[in-house]
Amino acid sequence: MRYDLLIPSQLMGAMTPDLLLMGGAMVMMLVAAWRTESDDHQRTVGWGSLVVLAATLGAVLWFAFGDATAGQGVIAVDKFRWAADVIFLLAAMGTVALGMDHNTRDGITHAESHVLVLFATSGMMIMAAARDLMILFLGLEMMSIAVYVLAGMNRRSERSAEGALKYFLLGAFATGFLLYGIALVYGATGSTNTTEIGTRIMGYQLHHTAMLLVGVGLLLVGFGFKVAAVPFHMWSPDVYEGAPTPITAFMASAVKAAAFAGFFRVWIDAFSVLDFAWFAPVWWLASITMLVGNVVALAQRNIKRMLAYSSIAHSGYLLVAIETGTHLGAAAFLFYLIAYTLATFGAFAIVATLTRVNEQGLDIADYDGLWTVRPWLATAMAVCMLALLGFPIFGGVGFFAKWYLLQAALSAEHMLIPLAVLLVLTSVVSAGYYLGVVRAMFMKPRAEGAPEIAPTGKMTRLVLGITIAAILGLGVFPGRLARWTRQSVPVPPAAAAATATGQTASR
Repeated sequence: MRYDLLIPSQLMGAMTPDLLLMGGAMVMMLVAAWRTESDDHQRTVGWGSLVVLAATLGAVLWFAFGDATAGQGVIAVDKFRWAADVIFLLAAMGTVALGMDHNTRDGITHAESHVLVLFATSGMMIMAAARDLMILFLGLEMMSIAVYVLAGMNRRSERSAEGALKYFLLGAFATGFLLYGIALVYGATGSTNTTEIGTRIMGYQLHHTAMLLVGVGLLLVGFGFKVAAVPFHMWSPDVYEGAPTPITAFMASAVKAAAFAGFFRVWIDAFSVLDFAWFAPVWWLASITMLVGNVVALAQRNIKRMLAYSSIAHSGYLLVAIETGTHLGAAAFLFYLIAYTLATFGAFAIVATLTRVNEQGLDIADYDGLWTVRPWLATAMAVCMLALLGFPIFGGVGFFAKWYLLQAALSAEHMLIPLAVLLVLTSVVSAGYYLGVVRAMFMKPRAEGAPEIAPTGKMTRLVLGITIAAILGLGVFPGRLARWTRQSVPVPPAAAAATATGQTASR
């Protein structure tokens, strides 16, 4: 079915999954407020939220495996959107499931925490679909405001309050850059539609217009903050450390994936014709991010801060895919995003399992000898660490993700050989902290008097089992995922329209 997005009813039809999730979130908000706070109530809302997310995922898959397309408009109806939505929804389901066990352990009875995850995911889905800068901004703010609150959900923790405040203040500041950039781009081109922007830049020869170039620079700063690229990364370690661990997992996986999805679509649709202007800044941004993220991670002794700097380093790797500007780079970007999300979410899920009440037990030394007391948790953590490292056996999905990324960089028109070499060298550096965790779990003795590890909740075991199985399965059989990502590369509406016209004429 081809949707005409100029007709309101068809626009609403194209947004069916988004509307389903938003409507479900509003219903669950009323349910959460209906009764007083209690552990039973937060679990009830958690189960209801999982049902809403599962229904939304079903709608997304129905569109993904159908033949839905659309003409030009404010949203995209393509496989890239559905692929990104699947990532967001699976991460949200894992977050709610982990949160149900984590909230019980820490005495957090706020049922609203699950509802906020639904609203944040709604914003992410809008970002992945947006083909208008104002729609993108709307989705970004829906996601960000919900995540600001989630980061400070543990009211008894000073670190949680500090991280949430830093995130809110710096996030608001970065949003100002983004909005001012949108205003300047609109002033230069007369449009906020990303496809129309690219067309007008070409048609009116606006390539060297100062207002447009400054606007693109401000957008790059705003997106750089959202993806935690150096030097816009300073909020990330403190927020990741202070937030409840399931929320940290959500931020490191789904929130970052959403920011990159929005970033990628805007750059593909609107600014691919300005590659002469943004190629060098993104090149340096990717280089510094890979270098700083990996080197600083080596010095961390707190597992959440270490994974935060690891997440920063992976932002640099994903920037390499954006830098290529090719179809292969786009496919590598999506493949890497899926692999990174799985491994990062799995790692933080294990951290949530091993963290004691009020976020205690976060030192890497607390993982010493884990193999002797919880062998399956140690094995699962090792799989996640090796996947993030890109090890070619148990972490096969991470290995193939980096391999496709290197292929894209080396085959790009600009021949990004120095960037590819730096990617390999910094990946070698990352072995120092990823394998450090594995060494602590398997090769160091358990300290005498070490606190006993609490039993793992049923929902947490389910999330971990699915995540580790997916990492191992996709590592052994990456071909199907690779084909799917190649088919899900975003195509600008003009190209899609030309293809559709050609097919119609041939008939």
